[in-house]
Amino acid sequence: MRMKDKTPALSFYTPAPGRGITAPFITALVPAGFASPAQDFMECRISLDETLCRNSETTFFIRVSGNSMVNAGIDDGDILVVDRSLEPADGKIAICLIDGDFTVKRLKTETGCVYLMPENPDYPALKVTEYNQFSVWGIVTYLIKKV
Repeated sequence: MRMKDKTPALSFYTPAPGRGITAPFITALVPAGFASPAQDFMECRISLDETLCRNSETTFFIRVSGNSMVNAGIDDGDILVVDRSLEPADGKIAICLIDGDFTVKRLKTETGCVYLMPENPDYPALKVTEYNQFSVWGIVTYLIKKV
């Protein structure tokens, strides 16, 4: 990934095409109980950039800062994979630009109204009005987190 831009809340990155980084991909399902000899099922290699980026021209990565989306599983320091070619829709998690600030929130649409919904009860919903400068930069497609 190459760093593209940085804001106080989010760090933007773009895919670095052509690197061809692959890792072994085990096609067997992993039981959450007993051990499995996974090495016996290794059949191919998987390219994470090809898997996570449907369209490298419209995909970028963002590192999250803050905890307004913790109940959606998005924590401080996580990396989001975002596709700008996808249409915003009710219930989707989106990267939005509102009044000059970037934020990640769940979109809630009602007749004639859009709300940016946090996934943490400590944060209020934000109603987008005609007085806001607002745009959806992209839709979150994957979450990369350290465990």
